[in-house]
Amino acid sequence: MDQIDLKAQIRKATGKGPARVLRREGRIPAVLYGPKTDSMMLSIDFKEFKQIVKKTNIGSVLLNLQIQNGKTLSRPAMIKELQTDPVTGTFVHVDFYEIDMQRKINVSVPVVIRGKSAGVEEGGLLQIVRREIELFCLPTAIPESIEVDISDLTIGDSIHVQEITLPAEVELPEEIDFTVVTVLAPKVEEEPVEEEELEEGEEAAEEEGAEGEAAAEETPAEETKQE
Repeated sequence: MDQIDLKAQIRKATGKGPARVLRREGRIPAVLYGPKTDSMMLSIDFKEFKQIVKKTNIGSVLLNLQIQNGKTLSRPAMIKELQTDPVTGTFVHVDFYEIDMQRKINVSVPVVIRGKSAGVEEGGLLQIVRREIELFCLPTAIPESIEVDISDLTIGDSIHVQEITLPAEVELPEEIDFTVVTVLAPKVEEEPVEEEELEEGEEAAEEEGAEGEAAAEETPAEETKQE
């Protein structure tokens, strides 16, 4: 995966007030940190960052932060956390994590479904259980997506993560085997006719019971008259 350039500026003021000023100026407060990096307070352009988020998967996008502070510093980084406003969805703050290009990392890569399932054509329901898969690889070997071919799936079949062929130099982070996609049997709708017949039978029983009660009430009156 190629690195995407993203310009950043050093910011000195912190707190809610300066952060609001930055957002009004069309910038997003951010921070860069890592195991061998001192935290750096940054700000990035809102429009530039929005375009990156729209075109990539933020869980695996590899960035080349170009930090401007008198001179330009380049730092390879990934998005560790992206905070958004719960009401407007606007980006509020970004955490960048500096990475070592020579060390393997855990990344989340989207699943892309290919083919047409035979089971779906028979009336089955396709259920995508996992839309992302966590992988372990070098930053330069991060795939844009993992393709899963469902052509051979019939009703009741599933594909587990261990059955997926991964690209070279890419592996699962640990010994796991969860379901990625499956084809469920179609739901059988109950026939309303049986319910209607049951209701009619209940109504008939109620009518017979009502007639029996009425007859029982009339009987003592007739016997008294005869006496």
